[in-house]
Amino acid sequence: MAGRWARNVPRGRPGQEGSPPRSRPGSIQRRRGKVPAHTFPARPPRPPHELLAVFRALFDTRNESEILRLAMDHVSAVGPYRAEAGYLRVHGQLVPRPQGRPDPAAAVDRTVRELTGRDGPVAVPGRSRGRALALHGPGGLHGYLVVTSRFRPTRAQHFLLAVLVRLTSAALSAAVAQRRQQEDALELHRLRRERATLQQRLISLVVEAGYQRTVRDALTEVAASGGGEEAITSALHELTGFPVLVEDRFGRLRSWAGPGRPDPYPEPDPARHEEMLQGIARRSGPVRIKDRLISVIRPRGEVLGVLALVDPRDEADEYTVFALEHAATSLSLELSHLRHLAGVELRLRRELVDDLLAGADEASAYARSEAFGHDLHRIQYVVVVQWRSQVSDDAFARTVGRAASAVGMRSLVTRRSDHVVLVAEGRPDDHALYEALARETGTPDGTIGVSARCDTPDGIPGRYQEALRALEVRRRSLSRYGTTFFDDLGLYRILGPGNDYQELEGFVREWLGQLVDYDSLHRAALVETLSRYFDCGGNYAETAESLTIHRSTLRYRLQRIREISGHDLTNVEDRLNLQVATRVWKIMLGGPG
Repeated sequence: MAGRWARNVPRGRPGQEGSPPRSRPGSIQRRRGKVPAHTFPARPPRPPHELLAVFRALFDTRNESEILRLAMDHVSAVGPYRAEAGYLRVHGQLVPRPQGRPDPAAAVDRTVRELTGRDGPVAVPGRSRGRALALHGPGGLHGYLVVTSRFRPTRAQHFLLAVLVRLTSAALSAAVAQRRQQEDALELHRLRRERATLQQRLISLVVEAGYQRTVRDALTEVAASGGGEEAITSALHELTGFPVLVEDRFGRLRSWAGPGRPDPYPEPDPARHEEMLQGIARRSGPVRIKDRLISVIRPRGEVLGVLALVDPRDEADEYTVFALEHAATSLSLELSHLRHLAGVELRLRRELVDDLLAGADEASAYARSEAFGHDLHRIQYVVVVQWRSQVSDDAFARTVGRAASAVGMRSLVTRRSDHVVLVAEGRPDDHALYEALARETGTPDGTIGVSARCDTPDGIPGRYQEALRALEVRRRSLSRYGTTFFDDLGLYRILGPGNDYQELEGFVREWLGQLVDYDSLHRAALVETLSRYFDCGGNYAETAESLTIHRSTLRYRLQRIREISGHDLTNVEDRLNLQVATRVWKIMLGGPG
């Protein structure tokens, strides 16, 4: 029977003549009660070579988002599936991927996150048979693939979907491993580069610390040995290789170490030098001025000078700058210390001179002067200095002391309210101190009085009065600026302190009384005219010029002097007594001078 049903069945393709009629899809299954009436038959499976191409593509890329996209695009190739969403694990969080696809529904997103790495059903709105498939690898969860199916898949389709999920997971694992390997390689490269940088920095720090230690040790050794300014500049020259110089507050060279020292050293313009100092002092650290790198020496804010490196090619580096700054600090301490010692010594010297002028004990005076290198056993002279343009303060006292040292005058210095006093070893030069002070102060308007010789310290107070007398006589003479020695005063020596002022006043009254009274009553100047006449040696022209009057006026005044005083200027005795009287009146009694 079966053979005959088979022989009577027409051959051929469905739809052709002689072929059996095609039944409607799903009719047999529905009759057998196995498939619901609303389902559709499965899509014919893709050829194997097409699936292999998809699988190879998954492993050809190393981008995780691209792998997930390929899997989602080809999930329908293994069965009646549709990719609804994809997730990748990024920094421990599930993130929807790939970008560009619509975000999954909130219910789907919440369900996937609650699965915590397990597979599970997902209710996708408008779809059926939704399921979230975990993409696991050796390192843990890589993400999720959410799929739905239009109808129940076959075992083969279910198997192919499982294979796709596993291959996707494997591809993701490979991509993650490669990415981590690349990240590790980049991190290793960064760490190596950072290590090299740190090693180089460490080497630089070691070199810098070694250089700084060398600088400190060298300058500390100089300070400990008491080498002073010259030793500091020499040490800085050896450390840096640059010529080193020190200038004082006014730009004068104090010391130089290294080649190229100018000879003579140029004198700076005072105004421009002061402006330069102020500009440098307002900035911190060394400052380049032309071919020099300059650091100001200013302990406690007071500028004492500058320390400079001669660097015409601008080759100084940070090590050189460090050495310069450290040397400047050492030099500031040295100069500050020297200045303090000088101040103490100057104070002690003044105290000694003050005591000598007041009459000090000889034994004490000898011992104290020896401490300063001054020999009181030698012949001494007292010198008094007064300068019209200078206030008699500490600065002028130091100026006088420097000028005395410059001309070879060994002396002790002090000051009074309007003059400076020196106690000098040996007889001073006639003009050397005056000329030195004129250069130092920039003006010749000064007067110096020098006492007679003094053989023992107890005679110094009297010699001081002699120096004052010589100063006063010079100051009241026609040539009021210069140096006058007491030994050269002649008649004025007997007019000094210690004489009886009452007798001198009586003598002046006897010879000039009527003229003084006339001048007081008529506001005239007959006594001053007579004094100038004698000062000018009786020369009419010089006398008139010094008084700024006409010669005829001078003749009239001299005639009035004869008439009022009753003395004859042509008489030798009268002339001598009148001249002495005018000198006493002018010098001792405070007449106009």
